[in-house]
Amino acid sequence: METASGRSGRSSDGKVALADQIENAYGRIGVTSAHKHILIMVLIGIWFDALEQNAVGLTGPVLQESWGLGGAEIGFLNTMTFTATALGRLLTGVIIDRFGRRKMLMINLLVFAGGSLICALAPNYAVLAAGRFIVGFGLGGEISVAVIMMAEFFAARHRGTAVGLINVTSAGLGNMLAPLFGILVFSVFDGPDKWRWLFGLLFLPCVLIMFFRRYVPETPRFLAASGRIEEANVVINRLARGQLSGPIDNPEQYLTGTGAQEPGKPPRSDWRGVLRGRLLRRTVLLTVAVCMSYAAQISMLTLMPTILVASGHDLTSSLSFTLLMQTGSLVGAIAAAFGASRLPRKKVLTGGAVLGCVAGLSIAVFSDSLPLVLAFGFLFNFSVIIVNTTIWLFAPELYPTRVRGMGTSIILAMGSLSGGLFPLVAGFVFDLSGLTGMFTMLAVLFVILGIAVQFPPETFGKPMEEDEQIAHA
Repeated sequence: METASGRSGRSSDGKVALADQIENAYGRIGVTSAHKHILIMVLIGIWFDALEQNAVGLTGPVLQESWGLGGAEIGFLNTMTFTATALGRLLTGVIIDRFGRRKMLMINLLVFAGGSLICALAPNYAVLAAGRFIVGFGLGGEISVAVIMMAEFFAARHRGTAVGLINVTSAGLGNMLAPLFGILVFSVFDGPDKWRWLFGLLFLPCVLIMFFRRYVPETPRFLAASGRIEEANVVINRLARGQLSGPIDNPEQYLTGTGAQEPGKPPRSDWRGVLRGRLLRRTVLLTVAVCMSYAAQISMLTLMPTILVASGHDLTSSLSFTLLMQTGSLVGAIAAAFGASRLPRKKVLTGGAVLGCVAGLSIAVFSDSLPLVLAFGFLFNFSVIIVNTTIWLFAPELYPTRVRGMGTSIILAMGSLSGGLFPLVAGFVFDLSGLTGMFTMLAVLFVILGIAVQFPPETFGKPMEEDEQIAHA
């Protein structure tokens, strides 16, 4: 089992290490109005990201009726979305480690907004599938950048809550309210093309969000790792004074630098670094965990509305039942965000895996009882979101700044790929053995997850690693 570093707060030449300088600065300023404004501007985009992620499940029954699509064709739309999400995360990881986090926060939002517009106007299935691919590409980068930026803007004692709020907004409020969004859209708009309005109504808000996101600065950790110490100091001063725009008078010198990077040059980013030595172990173990978690979550999200309709419930009832089960996502995300500043990552992941396994097996045993399926569906979503939220927090804490984007993006990309492909397996198992077989299989995924998370080092309460720590490792 890999152990966490007990490294001191000074570099080899006696200077305070960059990681500790940043952590000390963040600890002094706490959470200011600037932090809150950045958080809000990120979270609003994440909420629409979650609605987009649920769009195939919401429109699936309508597309089946209006275009005569089969289950495999609906599943393929989901596969296109999440395969592109994986690719988007990988590309984003390379770019943000080289050129920074801020620009991609804008670009990814623009990409998935454009993809949603293409879906709304799609004249045929092929164009719709292409639109979903574009949507997925933007979605993947959006989440990766958001997780990394929140991790890099906050001190250790606030970092867990900040990252946790991403999943409160996304998997919590987003997944829970997505069925309600579908109900509202389909109650206002009628006819065989009513699904177009669902995609179209996701386009305009994203354009407005981009206008406000221009005030989000680059993270001090990336600037410092690039040797841009003065710029990093300016951003920290902005955070401290709650001032995201305008001149900064008499800035305080929070960072002095350690000589880990020459000024003005980009960080020594080499994506292959996450596939070597101790970083490789961390990457593989958390990749296994996230693949199990995403496979369980996306199978549930994608298939439940269609399964309920196939069981004899009408569309509105099926979406309403899905909403009830998805309230577990909101409660789970809130619990994970609350626990992130109080509980070690590995204990939370282990507990979530146990609960997920119990919930999956319970649905398998009581599959003939709708009330029990709804109750344990709530617990299943509660568990999977606790796990996902904690993985989103855990992943960036396992890497130094120069490869944090790539390492986190690889993990999340593999999760997205698993989420895109596994519903095809889950749907096949459902066709063969119903809810019993499908949820027994999903329960096994949590067993594998619980084993994998025992081996990475614990990061709870520790400063995030910077480049000079790896250089002397």
